[in-house]
Amino acid sequence: MRVKLQHLWASLRSTYWFIPSIMALAAGVGAVLLVRVDRYLSAEFADSIGWIYAGGPEGARAVLSVVAGSVMGTAGVTFSITIAALSLASTQLGPRLLYNFMRDRGNQFVLGTFIASFVYCLLILRTVRGAEDVGYFVPAISVTGGVALGLASLGVLIYFIHHVAVNIQAPNVVAAVGRDLSRVVEGQFATENAAPGKGTPELPDGFDENAAEVPSSEDGYVQALDEDALVKIAARAQVLLVIEQRPGHFVADGSPLVRAWPPESLDDALVREIRGHFVFGAQRTPEQDVEFAVDQLVEVAVRALSPGINDPFTAIGCLDWLGAALCRAGRGRSPNPVRTDEAGRVRVIHRCPITFGGLVDSAFNQIRQYGSRSPAVVLRMLETIESVLRCTRGDPDEVSALLRHAAMIHRAGLEATPEPRDRADIDARHQDVLRAAERLFAQPAS
Repeated sequence: MRVKLQHLWASLRSTYWFIPSIMALAAGVGAVLLVRVDRYLSAEFADSIGWIYAGGPEGARAVLSVVAGSVMGTAGVTFSITIAALSLASTQLGPRLLYNFMRDRGNQFVLGTFIASFVYCLLILRTVRGAEDVGYFVPAISVTGGVALGLASLGVLIYFIHHVAVNIQAPNVVAAVGRDLSRVVEGQFATENAAPGKGTPELPDGFDENAAEVPSSEDGYVQALDEDALVKIAARAQVLLVIEQRPGHFVADGSPLVRAWPPESLDDALVREIRGHFVFGAQRTPEQDVEFAVDQLVEVAVRALSPGINDPFTAIGCLDWLGAALCRAGRGRSPNPVRTDEAGRVRVIHRCPITFGGLVDSAFNQIRQYGSRSPAVVLRMLETIESVLRCTRGDPDEVSALLRHAAMIHRAGLEATPEPRDRADIDARHQDVLRAAERLFAQPAS
């Protein structure tokens, strides 16, 4: 349930209706409360305060109508600019970055401010009563609040123009994705989630042939998975669960999500319960899928290296942020693929866990394939690997993964570079990587 609530909150954060709806509701409540305040206070009290509205009903209607009409017109323009920015980001930087733009709190609060101002003015407008109406009433404090919201909307519009102009710049987009990636990596590769030194235990004989399957009941990407709940289920049912899918994998209807042992322990009720702790969706999300955030940066880099754009500087920026995330992963520990119950019995095993080597593959494979013809990108990839080597704990598997990619990058760069001086630079950077690995192995492993 906790994971589902977290996923629901993350989904709500990435919409353009949730925060504006909350702000509109708050504006409606504020309008009702201020009208009540106006009814309890005398007109003389309002007139004694210099900044409170002191005009008649016609002026109040005019002020509120102007504010309501102007903020709704501005909201339409703001929405158009937002859609244009999203289209530009999708075309130039990749459609997967739309998720990050949708999560932008600044844009959501701007739209919410305009809609809230309109709702507030509309609700106050209906309470104004003139001499021709029954019960003469001019809510002076409430009208003043409408004027204040109009001024606030003007300030928010200025902020929005600046915010959009800054956020659609490629370096800032890359930096935002890089910070999200680092946050996810820190959570996934935290020391308390470390894999034990004993390795993954052996599965029972005949497990692959005879284990009972929990099939998926729908198509889509696995967006979230509640491992703690699965451990409790396995301990209660006295079974071993092997998870076949992880967040980020696409699952077809009927594909196995989990295999259970012994097979006779799995009944329909347990199948439904296990399925309930998998969250599916039409797209990948970065909350538990660390490789998705890596793929976002890789996509930006690959698009920047395409012949139609030819922007190695953006690709280099992506490599810098990928290197920072890999450094955090190297300082941490790979997530534990084995989960035990309170008695220490193995209850859940991940068949395909997230590993440091998998992150390195995701980070460098496609950039190497598309960027080998750019000596600047090849050099920065080797420099990034060297910097990551300086951050790692000296784990042989992690160092081996980095050296393997350094060798492939070195070889691809030399084959695609005809200029002798560029080839010499590539050789020199590769030697720096090898020396960094030698220094690492010369130190005692942490």
